[in-house]
Amino acid sequence: MGDSTTPLVWHVIRRDDNGNRYRIGSFPTKAEAQRMVDRLDGQGSKQLYTVERVGWNGSS
Repeated sequence: MGDSTTPLVWHVIRRDDNGNRYRIGSFPTKAEAQRMVDRLDGQGSKQLYTVERVGWNGSS
């Protein structure tokens, strides 16, 4: 997911049926985050996965 000097500014978020949100992972590029979403979606999960950008300081 990147080394300690690379900012992980893209989060993969899972939203469940009740609207709860959980961060699944953080990635340095949007493309890497999207690949994770594609992989999770390809497993047949009924959960909604999205990619979100966060600031350098880690706040969303």
